[in-house]
This record gives sequence, C-alpha cells and structure tokens, in this order.
Amino acid sequence: MAVLGPGGVGGLLAGVLSRAGHRVICVAAEETTQVLRRDGITVRSAQFGAFTAPVEAVTELREPVDLCLIAVKHTALAAALERIPPDVVGDGWVVPLLNGVEHPDVLRGRYGARCVVPGVIRVASTRTAPGTIEHGSPFTEIDLAGAPERLGALAAVLEEAGVRTRVADDETAALWGKLAFLAPFALLTAHYGLTIGAVRTERREELSALVAEAAAVSGACGAPADPAKTLELYDAFPGDSKSSMQRDAEAGRPLELDAIGGALLRAADRHGVPVPIASRLVTSLLTGDDGTHRRGRGPTGAGSAPVRR
Repeated sequence: MAVLGPGGVGGLLAGVLSRAGHRVICVAAEETTQVLRRDGITVRSAQFGAFTAPVEAVTELREPVDLCLIAVKHTALAAALERIPPDVVGDGWVVPLLNGVEHPDVLRGRYGARCVVPGVIRVASTRTAPGTIEHGSPFTEIDLAGAPERLGALAAVLEEAGVRTRVADDETAALWGKLAFLAPFALLTAHYGLTIGAVRTERREELSALVAEAAAVSGACGAPADPAKTLELYDAFPGDSKSSMQRDAEAGRPLELDAIGGALLRAADRHGVPVPIASRLVTSLLTGDDGTHRRGRGPTGAGSAPVRR
C-alpha cells in the first residue's frame, strides 16, 4: 500500500495499516522520507493508543501497489501527483481522501476512471512533526463511493485496521454530504478566527444562514442535506474545536479555499442558487480585505478554475 502525504490523515492511516501487518510505502518529500525510514511513524491516539509502526518511505513511487491513498491537502495535489506516475498505479485502487468534490475528475483523468474510488474521511488528526501524529478524535471513519460488491474487500482491509468503513453507491451524496457540513465550519472559523463554540454563540444567525445556503447547493447537486441536523452536529462539537482551514490560516499555510469555498460557489453558479454569505466570506478570505491575518492563502487549487462567482 502507498500513502501519498503522510501528514495528519495519511500518517495516521499509514501507521494503523502497518500495525495491522501491511507493507506500507509512504510517498513524501525528502526530509520526511528520511525521518520515516529511520524512526517509522509514531501515533498518539485517543482511539488506537500510543504506538510506533515501521514504514518504507520514498520520494517517488516506483513499484505497483494494490492501494494508493491520496492524503495531501488540495493545495498541494498537483505537485504531489508527480510522485505517483500513472504507469506505476496499474490495476491498483486510488482512493483520494481530500476535502471538496472536484478532485475525483482530476484523478480519473490521470489514472483512469476504473482505478479511482472517491472517499471521504471523518477524523481529527494532526502531524506535529515529520512522522509524529496526534489523533484527537475517538473515531476514524471512511466512506467509499462505489458498488459494495466491488469494494467489499477494500473496506474489509480498512475495517481490520480499525477504521470504520462504509461503502455507498452514490458518489455525489458522499462528497457533498461532507462538503455541505464542512464549508460553513471552515469558512466561518477561518474568517473570524473563532472556535466553533464562539461561532455558534456569537455568530449563530450567520452560521444558520450559511448552513442553509450550503444545504441548498448540495440539494441542487442531487444530495439533499438537512440544515437542522448540521446545526445539531455543530452544537455537539467541543467548544474549542477549530477547522483545519482555521489552523492553516493561523499557521500561515495555504488555505483549501478553492476546494471548499470555491467548489461551493461554482456549484451555486451552475444551479442558480443564491449564496450571498458564502460569496462574501470566500471573497474576504481570498483578498484579506476583512483586516484579519491571511498569510499563505497560496494557489486556488489543483485542477479547477480560481475562486470566482
């Protein structure tokens, strides 16, 4: 198995798959590969406990694999894919676990439609240093989009490693189910620099309206969403929770603004759904004209047009 991007998500999956007895090859930059070759991956997890697992590490995949997990940030996708040549993938599965809804078509164009199995992951996990993973959530859940009879063996491999895995036919529902939930959380916490606890109290009306906008776009795309249920889930979050986009903004890293906010705006345009709050927040985050810190916005994303309405 190969893992492209052994960060918070990829590093956690590489660690648990290695611990389950699989041969795991992490594909990363030279600095990270040196650490992984020497020390393996150390995971400190609320779900899996603390352990260190050996992995192989390369800067470019040079041998066929049965499974390639794509776990880089969307902002790094185009460059990272150069580390996985199409001819090496062969007949293996390519499973992207990125935020957004537009990247599967990019991967199908590079590796072929048959190999690509879109997936979404629900987990809170952070790389604190190369090869060191802090897994804060008491769960790790993956949804795979495709025919259950075709993906049953793949799901079983992940389940045996401790990752709760479900298979569903409806790719649109899987991808939009996450984006409609993630976009309001990411845009509001990153824009205001507030935790979800502060957003749901200080910006409740704006949160509710943005959740309704995202649900309307999701429904127009063929994936009905329930705004009330989304708000219930936000209310159940620990008050100090931050989105990954907010953490990226605070650290001066590129934001996944195009993959999350940009995809939402483009879909709204296609279907004629008004999204005034989403438009304002995306524009403000893109330009920094709200006066808050916006270092490291970076490129608008791989394989898609820049954020625009």
